[in-house]
Order: sequence, then C-alpha cells, then structure tokens
Amino acid sequence: MKAVYFAWVRERIGKAEEEIHPPAEVTNVGELIGWLTTLGEGYAYAFEKASVIRAAIDRTHVKADAKIAGAREIAFFPPMTGG
Repeated sequence: MKAVYFAWVRERIGKAEEEIHPPAEVTNVGELIGWLTTLGEGYAYAFEKASVIRAAIDRTHVKADAKIAGAREIAFFPPMTGG
C-alpha cells in the first residue's frame, strides 16, 4: 500500500509518500502508526503524539481502529486549523 504524508508529518519523515509493507500482525491504523514509529527517528518524531494524527484510507477519513486490509492508500496528516 502507499502511505502519503502531509504537512509536518511529511516534514518530519522527509518524504511525501512511499510504498509500505507492514507485517501481517498490523491490522488497523493505530497499529500501523505504531509500526511506522519503528522505521527510524523521523518516523518516531512524526508520530510521537499518535492521538493527534488523522488518517484516511483511500481518501475516506477513518479512526485508529479502522482495518487496513485491502487499502490501496493511507494518508496521515496533523489536525487542521485555520478559518
């Protein structure tokens, strides 16, 4: 699946997108975030406050318990602000 990163998540990781291949035991968005933090310092920094990270699976906003099986794209972004 493709992981897409936005705003400061992208800046901290150092890339806008990449193909990822999480292990079979990673079944939902929350577990995926946990796994991503193990990939390096930038990932750990980007997801250090996992509770504020928003996610979308195939362009539909989802919660941390959403299943990732069959997803083609998972996007991660910080909370949006502004007016």
